[in-house]
Amino acid sequence: MRFRPTFSRLRRPELPSLKLPALKLPRGARLAMLVTVGALAAFGIGYLVAALFIFPAPLLSGRRAVPRLIGLTLEEAQEKLVAASLDATAADEESSDLIPAGQVIWQEPPAGVVVPERTTVTLTMSTGPGAAIVPDVTGLEARLAARIIEAAGLRLRRIDSVQAPAPRGVTVLSRPSPGTALTPGTGVVLTVSRGEATLVVPDVIGLSLGDAGAAIEAAGLHLGSSWSRPEPGATAGTVVEQRPAAGTLAAPESPVDLIFASRPDR
Repeated sequence: MRFRPTFSRLRRPELPSLKLPALKLPRGARLAMLVTVGALAAFGIGYLVAALFIFPAPLLSGRRAVPRLIGLTLEEAQEKLVAASLDATAADEESSDLIPAGQVIWQEPPAGVVVPERTTVTLTMSTGPGAAIVPDVTGLEARLAARIIEAAGLRLRRIDSVQAPAPRGVTVLSRPSPGTALTPGTGVVLTVSRGEATLVVPDVIGLSLGDAGAAIEAAGLHLGSSWSRPEPGATAGTVVEQRPAAGTLAAPESPVDLIFASRPDR
């Protein structure tokens, strides 16, 4: 019987554990540290918000925020761009009813965009209100023609009437003529038809002013202006002259002007 030596399992010697004492801060110091960290975080967030939204300053050197230039003259806009290390060029002109001539109406890039230094900002300049073109209202009823004139940016100055081979109240011409370019707000004169000359003007010479007016109305015309003048041999208050003359053809509702003899003492 052989003897077999046995070996006990080797065990790793146990080392004494080394424990570091826990670092304990006083309660007041910990509170102060938390307040400091919170304040720094709030400051950082506030700075980013201000830098990005309230005062959008470029975050990288060599970049600039484009200033607002609309409403400035070309010289003022150039001075503002030079101060921002940017360049300017006036590339186009457009009419505007809101921005006076000689001022910036648009800019590209727009205000607030961050761009590299020496970027060229393109400016569009205002030429002021655009020209208003006289519309063609020939053949239209006078009230409709007047509304179209006003819609074109012009105004109705007055309406004249003439005898014309067109229905009564229809526009036969305008002054200035259609297609003329005018400054907005300029007055336009319309001429409308009194109708075609189909009625005969009655002879009212020698009649009193009242009788003459009645005869004129009965003929389909109407009494126009009347005034007096000394007329030797004529009875005071009677008609001594009429315009148009008796027998003349006139359009319906055309006026007939009368001159009557004044009293001797006038």
